[in-house]
Amino acid sequence: MTERCSTASRARGESLWATASTVEAFLLIEAPGPWGPDALRSRLLPDVTRAAISDWQRRLGVRTLLIRRPGRTAPGALRVFVANTRHAWLEAVEVDNQGEVAALDLDRVRGPDGVGLRPHEDPLLLVCTHGRHDPCCAERGRPLAAALAGTWPELLWEASHVGGDRFAGNLVALPRGDYFGGLDTATGPEVVEQYLAGQLDHRFHRGRSSQPWVVQAAVQAARVAADTFAFDDVTVTGVATEGPDRRVSLLVRGQPLDAVVRVSSGEAALLTCHSAEPGTPPSYEVTLR
Repeated sequence: MTERCSTASRARGESLWATASTVEAFLLIEAPGPWGPDALRSRLLPDVTRAAISDWQRRLGVRTLLIRRPGRTAPGALRVFVANTRHAWLEAVEVDNQGEVAALDLDRVRGPDGVGLRPHEDPLLLVCTHGRHDPCCAERGRPLAAALAGTWPELLWEASHVGGDRFAGNLVALPRGDYFGGLDTATGPEVVEQYLAGQLDHRFHRGRSSQPWVVQAAVQAARVAADTFAFDDVTVTGVATEGPDRRVSLLVRGQPLDAVVRVSSGEAALLTCHSAEPGTPPSYEVTLR
C-alpha cells in the first residue's frame, strides 16, 4: 500500500504554519451522509441547492461544507449555519430539507452584521472526516471526532473536505476560522480545551482562514517569539510589498512589530493520497524587527 500523505508529511517534519484555507465566509449544511468523493457535486443535494451554492461561491466567495454528527444520526430538522471568519459571527437556521437552503439570502455574508438568521452563540468544532475525498481524513479524523464529541457533543460536527488532507486530523473552529492540524485523540482534547479558554496551541495551529498565507506566517512567528497565544494578543495593522518580500505590520500586546516574510518553494511531495505528481507547497521565512 502507498504511504498515506499524512504519514509522509509527519515523517518529513512539514510545518503546519500558514496552511489554513483562506476562507472568509462559510455555509454549513447538515447532511447525514454518505457524502461521496465530491459532496457538493453529487446528487446528495437537490439541483436548486447545488446551483445556489455555485452562485454564492462565484459571487461571494462562500465555502460550503456538509456536516453531520458522529454516527450519522437519522435526519429530522436539518441545521444550517452561516459564518464570517473576519468579523467572527455565526448564525443558524433549521430547514426541513436541503432544498430549502437555496432560498437563503447570503448577499450580506461578507459584512459585519450577519445575514438575518438566528445568532448562534456557541462555537462550532468541525473535524474533517471526508474519507471518500482522502483516506487520511477518515482514518485520522473519525477517531478525533469521536474523542471530542465525548466531551463537547453539542459543539462537535464531522465535516466534508476542509483542505490540507496531509495535515489530518484537521479541526476548524468557527466563527473565528482557526484551523488546527496533526491532531489525534490525545492532543485534540487538549487543543480544544485551550481554545475554549481563548488560547491557541501554536504546535497545531495552521492559521486563521480570514488571513492570507503570508499574514498567517507573520502572526504565527510573532506569537511564538513573544510567547503569547491569546486570541487578540496579535493584530494586523497593514501589509505592504518590500522588494521580493512582504512586510506585515503587527501589534503584539499593543507594541508595534514588523514581520518581513519571504516566500519560496517548499519540498516537493505528494500532497494528497490521490496525487499523481509531486507538488511544491510554499515555504515562509519570517524575520521580525
